[in-house]
Amino acid sequence: MAYNRRKFLQTTGLVAAGSLFAKNAMAGHPGVKLKNVGLQLWTVKEDMAKDPKGTLKQIASYGYTEIEGFEGEQGIYWGMTPADFEQYTKELGIKMMGSHCSIDKLYGKGGLEGKSVEAISIGMKYLICPYKGPQKSIDDFKRIADEFNKCGEICRKNGITFGYHNHDYSFKPVDGQVPMDVLLQNTDPDNVVFEMDLYWAITAGADPIHYFNKYNRRFRLVHVKDRKKDAAPGEGDASCDLGTGSINWEPLLHHAKTKGVRYYIVEQERFDNSTAMQSAEVDAKFLKPIIRRI
Repeated sequence: MAYNRRKFLQTTGLVAAGSLFAKNAMAGHPGVKLKNVGLQLWTVKEDMAKDPKGTLKQIASYGYTEIEGFEGEQGIYWGMTPADFEQYTKELGIKMMGSHCSIDKLYGKGGLEGKSVEAISIGMKYLICPYKGPQKSIDDFKRIADEFNKCGEICRKNGITFGYHNHDYSFKPVDGQVPMDVLLQNTDPDNVVFEMDLYWAITAGADPIHYFNKYNRRFRLVHVKDRKKDAAPGEGDASCDLGTGSINWEPLLHHAKTKGVRYYIVEQERFDNSTAMQSAEVDAKFLKPIIRRI
């Protein structure tokens, strides 16, 4: 993969002791399917690289009904044609609802235009820019907003929706303005949506509830990734199994749903005393009772 994805906690009342949610994690029955809940395949990228079909089969057994892809060395479809990928995932009872992808090239077969045609052919709903990186000036972010508007037009014409996934830099002020606000305010709501990575927003000290309220229905997806309780403020490498960290997920996800969020995408990048696949299963078990209630 070409990119390296790296007062809310105390002021919103959305922090809770992990022990309560650890108990809830075990309440999910293995056979229960998670509606509108997916796994970002970046979580299990090493397993996917070794055995894509076997890994997807295991993911489906955990109860996920959706997967979110990314554009790695084997491509979005892991060496399969889009049609073959769709057929295999359909047999497993899962669907690729969207994918992160490069937008370095916009037009032509290898560009966003071509990717959007392939994606819509298998029923995907979103193509998402995962990373632009910190910028030197707020004008740079305004130029990125213009780029996103072009991406949104290309995708819309081909029947799919374009979006942007934030990191912590999106919430760090530049020239007295917050880049995330600039991107939201300077993109066309009809063409550009946003995927709130809740972990990165919280790591940056932002309040997701504030953004869900201020920009109602602009966020269509969220990344669900917990943050270690003992993580230092601003520490980036502090993800952990859902229910063992500092984020109180149920009220946060419920509020997100009321403000237009449609998909909840599990992602984890650190595995202490675990493996990526083991954590993916634990994360699914944790979410099952919560998703039923919200």
